[in-house]
Amino acid sequence: MKWMSLFLTLIALKSCGSNDSSVKITIKPNANTFVHGDSLQLSLKHKKGITIDSTHYFLNEQSITLPYVFTDEKLGDQQLSAISFVAGEKITATRSVRLLNPSPPALWTYALLNEYPHDQEAYTQGLEFDGETLYESTGLKGKSSLRKVDYTTGEVKQSIPLDDSYFGEGLTLLNNKVYQLTWQSNTGFIYDKESLTMESSFPFDQSKEGWGLSNDGEFLYKSDGTAKIWKLDPATGKELSYIEVTTHKTILTNINELEWVNGKIFANTYQFQKEVILIIDPSTGAVEGVVDLKGLKSKVAQIPSLNVLNGIAYHPQRKSFFITGKNWSKLFEVTLQKK
Repeated sequence: MKWMSLFLTLIALKSCGSNDSSVKITIKPNANTFVHGDSLQLSLKHKKGITIDSTHYFLNEQSITLPYVFTDEKLGDQQLSAISFVAGEKITATRSVRLLNPSPPALWTYALLNEYPHDQEAYTQGLEFDGETLYESTGLKGKSSLRKVDYTTGEVKQSIPLDDSYFGEGLTLLNNKVYQLTWQSNTGFIYDKESLTMESSFPFDQSKEGWGLSNDGEFLYKSDGTAKIWKLDPATGKELSYIEVTTHKTILTNINELEWVNGKIFANTYQFQKEVILIIDPSTGAVEGVVDLKGLKSKVAQIPSLNVLNGIAYHPQRKSFFITGKNWSKLFEVTLQKK
């Protein structure tokens, strides 16, 4: 458990707080973190002791009555607001609380099945299978590309370079299209799956950066380097909603490459200290599992440009995962299981 606690601490987000106002929201009992089933009791106090005539409370802009019991909300930071009237004047106070996963994530490990060659010049950002063809997105300005790869030999069968101004990021395949993100250019690209001909692009909205991308067969799911995973309309790229990746202790950031497998999101995190994959409930953001992949990085060529674990591709027919990293000389086929 020590390695997991260290991992969670390393990528923890900042704690919650309240705003500066003439009135203050007080929580009874005094707490900032809750789980589903907990009751939220609030009160409002004017800092100068002035009588407050009336108050209406809201959670994430939805009106609530007190005491309020958390039931099925998505996990992460929740915004509380109180609209009060003092001597006829309308005053708004806000603060946030954090809704956590009630259970710690299960610990997972792996069994190594095969090792395959991988282009160590590939700064891997996205990885996904379509049948026996492995699609890969690579990054770095001047080196970014979209590729079709023979995973058994590492041979790049087809490669489309991005313009030097773009830093390639995650990819996913849906409805015979390939979707590819870029990092800080506020742009995603859509290609024909067979020819890799670029057909269109789409802008980002609140998720300013592109990191990882996956899909559930209907919608796209996009990470942006924060704790958030955004649900996108594949026709427009419009952001429909988001979850925040949350454990029983904190919110986790630096969510990177994504893969949708059997109703769960498997995610890399951008960190050098640990090689892990998170298993995330896409409906709530709860981290249900942490996969320890230690040992894989030591099996690749230890070149100066060697970087972090990044790249998860699930092969449905083989029922195995293919794992690599940025400038890794090998692609690993593994199965995952709980410890």
